[in-house]
Parts: sequence; structure tokens; C-alpha cells
Amino acid sequence: METMTDRELAIKIAWKMLGQPYIWGGDDPIAGFDCSGMVVEILKSTGQLPREGDWTAQSLFNLFQSQLVIVARKGCLVFWGSDLKHITHIEMMIDDLRTIGASGGGSRTLTEQDAIRQNAYIKIRPLNGRKSPVSIVDPFPED
Repeated sequence: METMTDRELAIKIAWKMLGQPYIWGGDDPIAGFDCSGMVVEILKSTGQLPREGDWTAQSLFNLFQSQLVIVARKGCLVFWGSDLKHITHIEMMIDDLRTIGASGGGSRTLTEQDAIRQNAYIKIRPLNGRKSPVSIVDPFPED
């Protein structure tokens, strides 16, 4: 059996989430995820976070801010917001050019039907195809 790094495992898990619905406050692989819920599930699966606990995009940035990077690569966490004290969105680099994340929804996206109506799901987008992120960190510095 081939052994993979935590970074490789994270990317494999992220790909399996593609297309799942965005659900506000969601942290469940069956019911759906919001942006931080998706990333938290991946980080828990790879041992980067303890099994218990709840994190927002802001608290994940606070936890990993000492691992800032200049150049994003697969597995890095990308944060958006107005500044470093007001992080509102997080996604993970799926390769060196694109992110994967739960997006398109918001506080009114509470059911799968809401997600369908709002086109809110886990999707892949180019990193450079949107507003610049406020920070990028690497939760897998040893890989």
C-alpha cells in the first residue's frame, strides 16, 4: 500500500467534496459544508486539527498565521476579507493555480434546496480570477 503525505491526502479528500451543497454553518460531508466547515473537515482528516472543536475562517487564519507563504501551492489555505482582523472566507488550493471551496451561499442558505436555488456548492475556481486574498498560509509546512 502506497503511503501519501498529509498534503496529498488533503487534496484527495477535497476532490471528493466537489459538487456538495453549500450549507451555512455546515460541517457535515452528507448534509453539506460552508467554507470553513469544508476546510476544517479536511484538516481534521489529516491531523492538522484535533477531532473536537469548531473553527471559523478567522480562527483558522489566527491558528495558522505563523505559516504565511508568498507563493500559493496545492494544500495552502487562502483567506479573503477586508483585512487580517476581518477574514470572511477560506478556500484550499487544489493545485498551484486553483482553489476549491464552498461558495455561492450565505446566511440564508440553510437547506439543499436553498443551495440549488443560489448555485451554492463546493466548486473549483482560478485563484487569479477574483479579488486578491488577504493571506495565504501553508498548514502542511513539513511536506
